[in-house]
Amino acid sequence: MRKYIAEFIGTLTLVLIGCGTAMLVGCNAAAGSGYILTAFAFGLTIVGMAYCVGNISGCHINPAVSLGCLISGRMSGKDFICYVVSQCLGALAGAALLALIFKLGNVTDMTGGFGSNGLGGVNGSAVAGLLVEILLTFVFVLTILGVTSSKAGHGSFGGVVIGFTLVLVHILGIGLTGTSVNPARSFGPALVALFAGNADPMKALWVFIVGPLAGAALAAVVYKFLENAKEAE
Repeated sequence: MRKYIAEFIGTLTLVLIGCGTAMLVGCNAAAGSGYILTAFAFGLTIVGMAYCVGNISGCHINPAVSLGCLISGRMSGKDFICYVVSQCLGALAGAALLALIFKLGNVTDMTGGFGSNGLGGVNGSAVAGLLVEILLTFVFVLTILGVTSSKAGHGSFGGVVIGFTLVLVHILGIGLTGTSVNPARSFGPALVALFAGNADPMKALWVFIVGPLAGAALAAVVYKFLENAKEAE
């Protein structure tokens, strides 16, 4: 149970800080400071949570990462389901807290949807958005599988590498899809936006569920192939 609580807290924190920063500063690529601040908010939250709950749950805080670990044989099916439920509930709680804070403080949401993802950067193309999310998640999850491998020997620097890889994929992805690479992170804000009267984020939500999961599955398969090939040498 402690693992699931850790995943709930970690995902809540990711949405609260990452999406909250996006809501405050906006993610317009033309306004580079907000763009970069949002990328670092997500990445640095991962760094912090890795050293906070990583020793308890592994700090997945992302269903795509959990799927990669499941396919790689690093977690059980039961843990996978409980992790995903905990992550989605944490993301929903984080987005709900943002809605409460911004409402009570009468603060303008610069994203218009609680930091939810969208296809505006790819002119509404679901195919382009899906491809972006598959590729970015592939890079992110492949890095995680490599860094956390028992054979890697990265030790205490793993959390930093993973966090800055998330910054990296955000730098490219924010202007295209807002960068999900995390179905829970997309689900929470989209659902809260729906309750607030904005149904737009829900229309493309499937892209930000299917894309990251497909990218994670591909990363797991590729990493297993590469790892097995190395052992066979």
